[in-house]
Amino acid sequence: MADYKMKVEKGITVTMRDGIKISLCVYRPDAPGQFPTLFAASPYQYEMDEVPAYPLFLWRETGPVEWYVSQGYSYVHADVRGSGQSEGEFSFMGLEEQKDYLELIAWIIKQPWCSGRVGGIGQSYYAMAQWLMATYNPPGLACIVPYDGLVDQYRGSNYHGGIYCSYRSVWYTTLRADNQHRPAGKHGRPPMKFDLVGEIINHELDDDFWRERSPYWRLDKIKCPVLSVGHWGKMGLHLRGNILGYEELKSPKKLVVTGARNTFEAHKMFDQVEFHEKELLPFYDLHLKGKNNGFMEAEPVKIFVRGANVWRAEEEWPPKRATYVPYYLRKGPSGSVTSMNDGGLSADKPAANEATTSYTYPDWEWVNGVAIMGPDGRVDPVRRVLTFTSAPLDADLDVTGPIVLKLFASSTAIDTQFIVKLTDQQPQDDTARKSGAQPGYVPVSKGWLKASHREKDTQRSTPTRPFYTHTNPQPLKPGEIYEFDIEVLPVSYVFKKGHRIRLEIAPSDSPATDGVFSHPYHPTQMGTDTFHHDAGHASCILLPVIR
Repeated sequence: MADYKMKVEKGITVTMRDGIKISLCVYRPDAPGQFPTLFAASPYQYEMDEVPAYPLFLWRETGPVEWYVSQGYSYVHADVRGSGQSEGEFSFMGLEEQKDYLELIAWIIKQPWCSGRVGGIGQSYYAMAQWLMATYNPPGLACIVPYDGLVDQYRGSNYHGGIYCSYRSVWYTTLRADNQHRPAGKHGRPPMKFDLVGEIINHELDDDFWRERSPYWRLDKIKCPVLSVGHWGKMGLHLRGNILGYEELKSPKKLVVTGARNTFEAHKMFDQVEFHEKELLPFYDLHLKGKNNGFMEAEPVKIFVRGANVWRAEEEWPPKRATYVPYYLRKGPSGSVTSMNDGGLSADKPAANEATTSYTYPDWEWVNGVAIMGPDGRVDPVRRVLTFTSAPLDADLDVTGPIVLKLFASSTAIDTQFIVKLTDQQPQDDTARKSGAQPGYVPVSKGWLKASHREKDTQRSTPTRPFYTHTNPQPLKPGEIYEFDIEVLPVSYVFKKGHRIRLEIAPSDSPATDGVFSHPYHPTQMGTDTFHHDAGHASCILLPVIR
């Protein structure tokens, strides 16, 4: 078994086509010979690689570098243009940065310690960079493993369903400080001048700014093998990219979706040697070392089924064996939760005369987005939003695949927005219910849509995954009923017997429940939205059920 010692070479510079010098750190076996190379690129400064790989440092997303070197790999970590010790101006994955990836790969394969085969590695920014570099098919790039990496900057991060998300603005402020600040008044690199926050605000629609930085539109050009690794809990950032990226690829491919519930669990998983040894190393060994390990011969999809908490192999994604079952929004009450309406959710279709459900916004109790403090002093995410909750399930329900909410709604405003959540509501005893305590719950999935962005891309939409253009916003006619097909992110989740399925609808969300992936409440959001769920306007959520 390989057990190479590591040699570290910091401050190596490679001159780009325009004279800009990109700075690298090379980690490689301290032994003669040529080795395949793992390539990681980000603005997170290789000088910080010595920081312990704890979830506290979410940008420490390289994976276990020294372990990979011990397995007979070189590892090159680059500071992208305008970050760390590299020259030039940062432009957040702009075209010049993408060209740098290609020139760096060309440099790597010419080095005497490189075997001529390069694989992409890394999480988040590193993963997005991998998707981008692979669309160019540079000589030497033999495979990529985008772990936790979106493919569509507009839809995946900055404007969910056309709704502005503040995450990337906060991210960039921290990135600039991390690059520039040092202890005791010393300084790091010169200030990063690129006004990413301004550009995000200026590019409210899906235009060339986003398309330049989004590999989604070029995924069909990728030729190298791809192992796409996503996480069910990364709904506000990368999940959609890893799944959609896999679906769109035409090259040899594998998909793994883990049960990581949040950013911190996904990060911790990528720091563990055991995870790499089981899930990533066989892929690299096959495509970079030519080991005949049969890795690509197993089922192409491996998913963690939440609720049941087991791994399962699938022959394809989405699973063709799933049957779509509509659960209709009903007037209720469900008698199981305290919310603005306590509506029902049922497999039975509504009657012709079933009454509508409305809310007026903003609500006087909202203080931190739409979440409020409940009577017990804890955050209550549903007390002042709409809920539609099923009866207790009489058997386990396996929901695996993409989801769509077909929502009939009208508004007094010319625009509104829908933030929907699918939740597993846990059983609650009568004593607790009568005391006013809310039932326990587990977040399962989310969906977003700005009403004026309802125009679909008919070429890219499917019956179970609407795809919106986000280029042609159209105001609503106040009082007119519209059908909104809302993409709810894919899941693999077992709702257990006795639990309830809950759908939540609100015009916003909250940092208290959605963390950094929340959406600020805009002061123009004032009006009344009405949701229709009668026989002629049968609003429903379509769930892919595995029998």
